[in-house]
Amino acid sequence: MKFKFLCQVLVIAVIVLSAVSCNDNLDPIGFTIQPGQDRLTIGTDTLELQARTVQIDSIFSKIQYPVLGEYTDPVFGTIKSEYIGEFYFPEGAQFHDGATIDSVRVQLAYTTMMGDSLSPMGLSIYEVTKSLKGINNYSHADPTEYADMSAPLGTQTFTGKNSTYRTETTSSGTSVRVYEINVMLPNALGEKFLAEYKKDGHGQLVNADEFRKFFPGLYFTTTFGKSTIINVSLTSLLVHYQYLDKGGSSTNQDTVRTNAMRLHITPEVTQINHIQNKNEQLLEENPDYAYVKSPAGLMTQITFPFSEMDEKLQSQALNLANFTVYAMPEPNEDTMVKLSPPDYLLLINKDSLAGFFENRKLIDNVTSFLTLSGFNSSTYSYSFGNISTMVNHYNEKHKGEPFDLVYYLIPVDVTFATDSYGYATTTPISINHRMWPAAARLDKRKGSLKLDMIFSNF
Repeated sequence: MKFKFLCQVLVIAVIVLSAVSCNDNLDPIGFTIQPGQDRLTIGTDTLELQARTVQIDSIFSKIQYPVLGEYTDPVFGTIKSEYIGEFYFPEGAQFHDGATIDSVRVQLAYTTMMGDSLSPMGLSIYEVTKSLKGINNYSHADPTEYADMSAPLGTQTFTGKNSTYRTETTSSGTSVRVYEINVMLPNALGEKFLAEYKKDGHGQLVNADEFRKFFPGLYFTTTFGKSTIINVSLTSLLVHYQYLDKGGSSTNQDTVRTNAMRLHITPEVTQINHIQNKNEQLLEENPDYAYVKSPAGLMTQITFPFSEMDEKLQSQALNLANFTVYAMPEPNEDTMVKLSPPDYLLLINKDSLAGFFENRKLIDNVTSFLTLSGFNSSTYSYSFGNISTMVNHYNEKHKGEPFDLVYYLIPVDVTFATDSYGYATTTPISINHRMWPAAARLDKRKGSLKLDMIFSNF
């Protein structure tokens, strides 16, 4: 009989929990099931949360695809992003015998941009004169401390939709435009490379480590324009040269041929994004809203005041704690002149943030959670689902003593595992600070930012 009763209790509890978990506004409920002295009581409660906007000092920004440009949003302020990087010297890179330098250029390739794609921007490139070994891998690292800022090696005016592009076909068969920005650099840089290559054993042009000592890299920044940001997919340095191919033609005639030493910034070498934000107006005390902004902009600090319901946490079992954060649409919905909400938010304990991104950690659903299915554009919300594991973990950890918890909401980029058919699953395999510009105004008005909970008591 006791076993049968327990089965009945479990079935009813599951039905109730399933029903109320679908309701964002949990109405107060309570019922009892008994016979005899066995009694199950289920009820709900709501915890009002506090939130405030916090400035991010810097983020871990050793990345593969840097963001470049400057953009001013009418609501969320200004973002400026620039980067500094080394070039990888691949095995087999060479100059042919008798080479003479034709030209030197840098090429920035990209497919993604935001802002006014037709407004001109100014790009300047400076030579790095000090090794990047040991550089701070965070977004507040100042590239000017490593570069010769007396004069740029090269400059170029560009627009987001440059007239120079090539068309590529993706693995899914879709055609995309790959835009290119080409910046001419002094031939003297190519002559320097060629002279080093002509030394015994090719000097320092033998491997990546030696090459980085010889040529520490380049610093890329914009000098005018506040309307466009691009996501650079590949940065290349091309040293064009010609050489005499003796008897190399089909008729055994001497032929002048052209070639290039092609070097790229790759994941094997250092590349750091330096990011500057102007967020002063968003940091002002606001009773209604809090903000998140990327890259390296703002995060929202959430305080869970569990000490206010300590007696209930000690006397009842918490079965469900539903947490959803609502964003507020901005009056200006023109996507050409506003930042869009980030796709994913990370909810992480303040004490667990240090080292999370640097050590490539994943969520544990106790100290860290990820929004389910990303940003919901229909309800304009971020749902974290049931976070009762967090509450129960810290309740046990504090051994009956009242406690409050402080968590951060941070914009992130998420890569998900794929199944055997190549489709994305819901299992994250990497979580990184979001580097692409995004922002959202979160609703923290009374009754909007809350934790809806279901308790049971035997």
